[in-house]
Amino acid sequence: MEFRLLGPFEARHDGRPVEVGSRRQERCLLGVLLLDVGRVVPTDRLIDLLWNGRPPVTARGVVQTYVGRLRGSLNAYGVRISTRGEGYVVEEDGHRVDVDEFAELVRGAGRAADPAERVRSLDRALALWRGPLLADAADDELRDRLHGTVEELRLVAVELRAEAQLALGQHSRAIAELMPLAAEHPTREHLVAVLMTALYRGARRADALRLYRVTRDLLVADFGVEPGPRLREVQRRVLAGDDRLDRAGRPMHEIRVNDESLPWSVGGHPALDFCNTLAGWGRESPLPGAEWLRGYRTLAVWAGHVGLVDEVSMNRLLHLARRDPGTAEVVLDEARTLRAALYASLVDPDDGPAFEAVARAAEAAARTLAFRREADGRGRWWPDLAAGLRVPVHAAAFSGAQLLADPARFTVRACPDQRCGWLFLDGSGLRRWCSLGTCGGRAGVACRSA
Repeated sequence: MEFRLLGPFEARHDGRPVEVGSRRQERCLLGVLLLDVGRVVPTDRLIDLLWNGRPPVTARGVVQTYVGRLRGSLNAYGVRISTRGEGYVVEEDGHRVDVDEFAELVRGAGRAADPAERVRSLDRALALWRGPLLADAADDELRDRLHGTVEELRLVAVELRAEAQLALGQHSRAIAELMPLAAEHPTREHLVAVLMTALYRGARRADALRLYRVTRDLLVADFGVEPGPRLREVQRRVLAGDDRLDRAGRPMHEIRVNDESLPWSVGGHPALDFCNTLAGWGRESPLPGAEWLRGYRTLAVWAGHVGLVDEVSMNRLLHLARRDPGTAEVVLDEARTLRAALYASLVDPDDGPAFEAVARAAEAAARTLAFRREADGRGRWWPDLAAGLRVPVHAAAFSGAQLLADPARFTVRACPDQRCGWLFLDGSGLRRWCSLGTCGGRAGVACRSA
């Protein structure tokens, strides 16, 4: 059973909606219990929350009636509401609650070393929000009392995502997402500091300083305090034009996944990240360390890292490669050949042979695809493991064909650094480098040195 509390209350079983709680208070009561799955919620607390501290004399009996109705609705789906002592508990029986899924995705993003991985996790987490907590069952006062920490975690997730976007040079996206939040929370200093940094990197220095003045005035007027040291430091650096504000927090292209060195995912699309497993495109002589696909194992781990294959498939591929290293080497060469054709077709739309090579690879891939429904009820096409060691190549070919057929292909840009040449999506038209923390940073240093 799946319960969605981040927005209007929803219950689903096998992807289908289930009607639960015809009354607003019934849905609210179930929502309160689901926020603490596996933990007893005292009846007195339920009464206090449902009637905002002004319960009728019949409140305890009404709660018992609501619980009885909910049990009648949910028992058939394996959801147990037990009475324990002076309260009730929803038993932990493997049911999914979007609040818990959201918190786990945010925690996972905090553990990720790759900023692109953090952005992906936080995108998934924030996509779970369809509106305020229990939008059709609770008011703002009750939401604050219920779980103010959930809303706080949402704000933290947005801030973390913006910081990861800055590390990838995506300051325009960070600005677009932070501006509405800054208007809602004008005295939230960490949010303001991140937004000021994004504005500065977007050549909007005056806007960054104006934002600081507004925040400072509100802090002084409403709370009688000056901004904290971090926000003051950001303001000082903006005023001074400090080049440290132009640098990402981790100026490196490499991350470690399953004991393999992989490139950052900066492209914004798996097909572009596939092209970016080689650096220095267009150079007559290859750069030392330019090739990231050093062996089949790296190819399989990379495909799992960017989500082209799932973890089970990745481990199966690694097992097959150990058993048949000769075929694995052949497939690795096929992957590199496909990568070159895909890169050429993306940077030169008139390169007919390259486009035809990708089309042939995608046609072969399409014959091996299987439609699979995910746990969230949505479906997607996955390469069938019957394709053996060629699964990552088929997945990359299919992803490449999807991008070539998408209008987004016209926003693909190549990093101008000759040591790089990586591809990325530039929907804003303002992004120049694959990452300000690496190629952009090197260019800035070179200009200042000159």
